[in-house]
Amino acid sequence: MSIEKRVLQVEALFSKLELEITSFQNHTKLSCVAGCGKCCTNPEIDASPLEFLPWAFHLYLNGNAQQILIELQKNKSSICYIYSPLYVIDKNSGSCSAYKYRGLICRLFGYGANKDKYGQFRLTTCKIIKEGQKEAFDKSNEAINNGLPVPIFTDYYMNLSQIDFRLGNQIVPINRALQFAIEEVLQYYSYRPMPNGYPNCA
Repeated sequence: MSIEKRVLQVEALFSKLELEITSFQNHTKLSCVAGCGKCCTNPEIDASPLEFLPWAFHLYLNGNAQQILIELQKNKSSICYIYSPLYVIDKNSGSCSAYKYRGLICRLFGYGANKDKYGQFRLTTCKIIKEGQKEAFDKSNEAINNGLPVPIFTDYYMNLSQIDFRLGNQIVPINRALQFAIEEVLQYYSYRPMPNGYPNCA
């Protein structure tokens, strides 16, 4: 399957997820704290290259893929490359510099659920929301176990892997996922023309 088709399918999956998250937020009133980027500073975030394929494709179309790949190869930090802190001394305040192209893990965290060892759905979110919005958080967990629709991590990753089994099942540290996504796009277009309507921006 072409890069363009895979990107469109990943974006369609993300659009479906956004609708589910919006509905879930409207019902539960849970929300991230404005300007908080603490979850993005976690050095142990893993992701698949496939969820960042739209980001890598966007970079390629704009002629930035090769340069960003070099920067990622030199980068020694384990904190997500596309996270942009507001202040040097306060890494927990900031935002995603490529929010439109953020990965599946970034979209699901906070508003997605997994099953615990007792078979109950538990919302996967941060300590800030669990403690700062405790009443809404507790009510949300109760509601999802009583049938309130909520995005499920395993379901979405299964749907992702059906688009591209190899890239969707390769779970690696997030900066490696970013790097592999760019390499996939560059390799694909190293012997193919640009998509129709785009200049040659390799």
